[in-house]
Amino acid sequence: MPRPKKIRNCQCGLLGQAFKPVGRPMIDLKQITLFHDELEVLRLCDLEGLVQEEAGQRMGVSRGTVQRLLASARQKTAQALVEGAALVFMEE
Repeated sequence: MPRPKKIRNCQCGLLGQAFKPVGRPMIDLKQITLFHDELEVLRLCDLEGLVQEEAGQRMGVSRGTVQRLLASARQKTAQALVEGAALVFMEE
């Protein structure tokens, strides 16, 4: 049985929303899911300019977890921009 997931402090308010290219219906687009903790780490590190250690403290997780989430979020965001896909913001 896996260890229970640690609660992460996230303040993002975009859950259930999507970011997509203009002029294309959502049904025609590939959808890439960006989880709320990935969005939060993007906000803290890239928008607010916090280092990974500070972001981890704010979220209540380790720096290693922040690094893994940040890599995943950046990869998904780049993929959506390059491929013209929709980013859908969801809770895990």
